[in-house]
Order: sequence, then structure tokens, then C-alpha cells
Amino acid sequence: MIAAISRLVSCTAPALALFALGATPRVAGAQQGAAPPAPLSTTTLLRPARVFDGVEIHTGWGVLVRGEKIERVGPAAQITAPSDARVVELSGATLMPGLIDAHSHIFLHPYDETSWNDQVLHEPLALRVARATNHLRATLLAGFTTLRDLGTEGADYADVGLKQAVAEGIIPGPRLLVSTRAIVAGGSYGPKGFDPRWDVPQGAEEADGLEGVTRVVRSQIGKGADWVKLYADYRWGPDGDARPTFTLEELSRAVEIARSSGRPVAMHATTAEGMRRAVLAGAETIEHGDAGTPEVFRLMAQRKVALCPTIAAGDAVQQYRGWKKGSQPEPPSIAEKRASVKAAIAAGVTICNGSDVGVFTHGDNARELELLVDYGLTPIQALRAATSVDARVLHMEDRIGSVAPGLFADLVAVEGDPTRDISSIRRVLLVMKGGTIYRQTLRE
Repeated sequence: MIAAISRLVSCTAPALALFALGATPRVAGAQQGAAPPAPLSTTTLLRPARVFDGVEIHTGWGVLVRGEKIERVGPAAQITAPSDARVVELSGATLMPGLIDAHSHIFLHPYDETSWNDQVLHEPLALRVARATNHLRATLLAGFTTLRDLGTEGADYADVGLKQAVAEGIIPGPRLLVSTRAIVAGGSYGPKGFDPRWDVPQGAEEADGLEGVTRVVRSQIGKGADWVKLYADYRWGPDGDARPTFTLEELSRAVEIARSSGRPVAMHATTAEGMRRAVLAGAETIEHGDAGTPEVFRLMAQRKVALCPTIAAGDAVQQYRGWKKGSQPEPPSIAEKRASVKAAIAAGVTICNGSDVGVFTHGDNARELELLVDYGLTPIQALRAATSVDARVLHMEDRIGSVAPGLFADLVAVEGDPTRDISSIRRVLLVMKGGTIYRQTLRE
């Protein structure tokens, strides 16, 4: 028998219980119809079949959580919990760090629902914020407890407010790292396709020349950016093809200004030359890398620049355009992407888990992990990319990304063993963030 309780939202998925903001979870031994339990202990003992600690898998381990942090990890027989601790039995399940998506757009929704142009130009900001609130909840319940959001796509600085709302417990959602408006070269971005007499609002902030780049980078940092994001290339060539936008000097200035404030820089780059300039300028992550070459990937490996390949976004866009995946040959862009990811892996480039979610449905972030495996990573390598590797790349390894004492209790339990079958990450049984359980499947 499966019971479900919710105090946050109505649940349509079976076996789903949501616990947060004062909601009371059921614990091992609770009975239907019993009197309401006493206030819960701040200590929780989790007893899964196995623990993926962010690097390796361990059988027979337990995890003791006190408050918002992990207190003890190791063989279950060696962990003694206080008498008032709540005990969560997770038989048959794998417990692992909360998953991380290092490339998201919380203000976008799938392009087969509404085109990108129309989302940027026609949807009111209040509507986009309301929708993004739902996106954050769906993402958290899917087991992703941290997001790096790489551009509001016309929603100005609303990501800063949503980050604050999550941090203050006003709305449920993952931990957020935000980049506000993102930065593009004048004339290179969109929306496009309008009478050239009109200055159409853009989906990112334009900056030109060293003075312009300096001003815009400082402005976005001052308004709350955790990361600075620039577009090192974009589709502004003579035939709409991708070409480099900023000069190497402009990109280097942006990195210099960002670093002086303690902010890292991510750069969108799909061409080999755009990627080369981004790496030489000092970007810490390259987003997409569609046309990366073995030479540029070797340069990335030498400079320790990570790649967020965002495979799921391109895969989704091609399906929106009519590609029947599984029954038709892969389009050229998909074949190119597959080759570039394999070249990056072969060159020893650090691979992040970053999906570009928003192009496709929020809460379906697992698509990227499944595709990383399809494109050449082993399941355990993909899981590392979404946990310990992403945490290190985001400079958060001292807080998240591993199941280890002293780190935040951001934990996810899934049915089965995702180190053998990556699709197991879709079978979420429990989501905990900062010691609070937001989702729990109750089995009797």
C-alpha cells in the first residue's frame, strides 16, 4: 500500500509526499489514523541499500543528518542515532547527493509551447515569474537541489529575487546561482526579424568595446550576479550562421573585471573559434561546444576549462522541428554534437551536467544525464558530473555535491542503482535539501 500526503501542492503523481515549510512527514513505524506525531527531531537517520557518495558506490551504508548538515556517513552498523531521531527506511534504494544542473533557464518553457521570441516579447514579467516558481518546485521534486541559471532571457533581474525567495523559504526550489541578464555583443542576439527602424527589446544585455563591457559586467555584478555569462559567439553570420562576437580583448576584460569581484565567468560558444577565444580569455566553463574540434578540446583540458554540453536542448529542438527520434536517422546537428562530445571526452575535458532546461520541460532534467551516457560517459561518470564534478566547477564542493560529514544535507534517494542503470534517477523516492524533506514516497 502506498500513502501520499501533501501540504504544499496537490500531487498528481502516485506515491508522492511533499514535506516542507512546517509539513510533518511520516516516519518508520507510523500508523494510519494514529494521533499526530510529536514535533520531529532535528536528527534523521537514512537507511538505504546503498550510498553513492559523489564518487563511488557503497553498500550497507547509512547517513545521519542533524539540522541542515550531514553528521555521519558510513557502515550502518557503526552509526548510532539518538533515541528521538526519525528513521527513514529506504530498502532497495540508492541515496546520493542532490543533483546539480549547471545550465538552466528558469524563465523559459518549451519552445513547442511558445517560441523564444514570443516568450521574450509578449509574456508579462509577472507571468514569467509565476511560471518560474512552478519550474523551481518541479526541479526540486525531480531531485535537483542546485541550479546555475545562465540568463533570464528578457526577464531582467528577476532571478535575483527568486533566489532570495528560495533562500528565505518563501517558495520551494533548488539552491540558485544566478547570472541575471547575460551579456551579448551589440546586434548579435535576438529577438530578430523586425523592421530595422525599431529597437526591439533583447533577451540579454548588449555591451560593446572595452568600456561597454566593463560597465555592463560591473552593473550585473552589482545587481546580484553570482556568475557572469557572455556569448562568445552567436548566429549573426551572413547566412545566420554562428560566428564569434566579442574580440579576445573584450572577453579578457570581462573576465578580469569579474575575477576582481570574485565571480567566475561562463561563456556560450558553439564554434571552434568562439571556444578558443573564450578559453584564452579565462572562461571557467564553455556552454554547448557544438562544433568543438580535438585541438580546441585539448586546449580546454590544458587550461582546465569545463564543458557543459547541453545535449538535451539540441535533442529537444530537433524533435520540435519534426525529427522522429528512434525511427529516423540523426540530423546533421545531432551527429555533429555526438562527435564533439566524444572528442571532448577523449581529450580529457571535464564534463559538467548542464542541460539548458527551459528549452524542454523543467523537472525533466534527467534527460541530460541519460544523453551523457548515450554519448559516451558511463553511468557513474554521468552521476559524478551531476554531483561532485559540478560542485567543484561551481566552487561549492565545500557545501554540496558529496555525501560527506559537514556538507549540506542535500540528498536524493532513487529506486534501484543508477550507477548501473542511469534511468533509475527518474524513480525518485526522497528529496531532502538542507535537512528538510520535500518529497517522500511512503511504502508499506
